[in-house]
Amino acid sequence: MITLTERAVVELRDLMKQEQTEAALRVWVAGGGCSGLSYGMALDDGSPEEGDSVFEQDGIRLFIDPLSLSYMSGSSVDYVEEALGGGFKIENPNATSSCGCGSSFKAEGEGGGCGSGGGCGCGGGGCGCGGH
Repeated sequence: MITLTERAVVELRDLMKQEQTEAALRVWVAGGGCSGLSYGMALDDGSPEEGDSVFEQDGIRLFIDPLSLSYMSGSSVDYVEEALGGGFKIENPNATSSCGCGSSFKAEGEGGGCGSGGGCGCGGGGCGCGGH
């Protein structure tokens, strides 16, 4: 199961109102990123794809494919304000390490990332990774 914080619900409602849509939030995991895996999120105004898990919280629907759910089960989506602006962030209890920017992570048994030739610095921004 994937959950949304109260702040994420408020921000998603505002975003959907601005976009004039009743879309769902699609969340996924893809290969890449400085720690080996990276998160992705987008509004999806279509129907769930075959095999997707669908969660609903406070009127907001979330779509997630089975592979991504295996890495993200128990995670929560939050909205955080930082010095350079705000954004959505995933808190993943399954991540064994993550990049400083919070958009890349390593899961149990996954290769790549810092210290194994994967390189650090999210998107060339030099946000750091693990202990580097």
